[in-house]
Amino acid sequence: MSEMRFRNMSQQDPRAESLARTAASDSLAPVRTWLFSVAALIFAMVMIGGATRLTESGLSITQWQPITGVIPPLNQQDWVAEFDRYKQIPQYAAFNTDMTLDGFKTIFFWEWTHRLVARLIGLAFIVPGLWFWRRGRLKGALGRQVLVATGLLALEPIVGWWMVSSGLAVRTEVAQDRLAAHLLIAAATFGALVYAGVGLAVKPRESSSLGFVAAAGGLVALIFCQLGLGALMAGLRGGYIDNTWPLMDGALIPKGVFSLTPWARSIVDDITTSQFDHRLGAYAVFVAAIAMAVMARRRAPGSSLARRSGALALLAVLQVGLGIATLVLVMPIEMALAHQAVALLLFGMAVAHWRVTAMERRTGRARAFPRRAGPAVVLPFERRAP
Repeated sequence: MSEMRFRNMSQQDPRAESLARTAASDSLAPVRTWLFSVAALIFAMVMIGGATRLTESGLSITQWQPITGVIPPLNQQDWVAEFDRYKQIPQYAAFNTDMTLDGFKTIFFWEWTHRLVARLIGLAFIVPGLWFWRRGRLKGALGRQVLVATGLLALEPIVGWWMVSSGLAVRTEVAQDRLAAHLLIAAATFGALVYAGVGLAVKPRESSSLGFVAAAGGLVALIFCQLGLGALMAGLRGGYIDNTWPLMDGALIPKGVFSLTPWARSIVDDITTSQFDHRLGAYAVFVAAIAMAVMARRRAPGSSLARRSGALALLAVLQVGLGIATLVLVMPIEMALAHQAVALLLFGMAVAHWRVTAMERRTGRARAFPRRAGPAVVLPFERRAP
């Protein structure tokens, strides 16, 4: 030990530390690409699911066949058999008795495409995920985040079939609460992947406060709840009533809102209440996004925090505008899909903002309270000449 000497970590070559960080980041670049790619596929699946719902196609496939269902009917006999199965459910008897085989093929392919993309997402997630796990790339916090996404992704097809089955016996459409659960699990999976991917993609250079972290997390929660309220409204076809704004049925608070007993049932089962709740949720998201942007601009002008908050506020304004237009124009499919797309984009951006703000908070704490590094041992052949 007498031939050893010590030096402080802060006196080491900063270039070596930078190179080490770059190498670590490069090793996780494929993981980052994988996470964002699967998130993009989920975004596409939600859009196809929205189109499936709006075109009343979701009950066209009356069986759940995870493996063989990937192959659509290949001949006239198979198509007739599939159509005959659809004729046995209440939706056909109530609304589609005049449907032709060609018309059935149209709604079938919407639902089949939705399920096909879901299967592709499973493959795109599982195969690379197993490879990264075997290579030791999914460790620590990243491993836990991927595990959460794995659980949600595994749950999604089960809830999807639970949703479809609700419309095959008595109802003429799927249950709105199950529809909301199906959408929220997809959104949560999308958010979990974005959260994990952003953690690998961004290297914070600024610091943030705990208050902004809490505000960003609160906005994520608000948008998530609003997605659920929107799904309930869609399941109840709430966009086809009270097509005026800002009033509903000539009033700010329409008659009959929360009229079921117990009152909490109205949130899920009452069409007027569902639209009213969705409007209130939109106002809450709008106010929260604007307030956060104003505060960020006042307290941290010119910062990345202010820019992110401003972008979120602008997107929230766009979303509210699309929602109002969709309602007033009585649910044109293209506009309704745009409204759904911007909603999920807003949620993803809010999750990314929350993640980066939390990372900036940790960076700020690290700078304010640096660790006291112990002396480094230097071997004799590493000693510099005096």
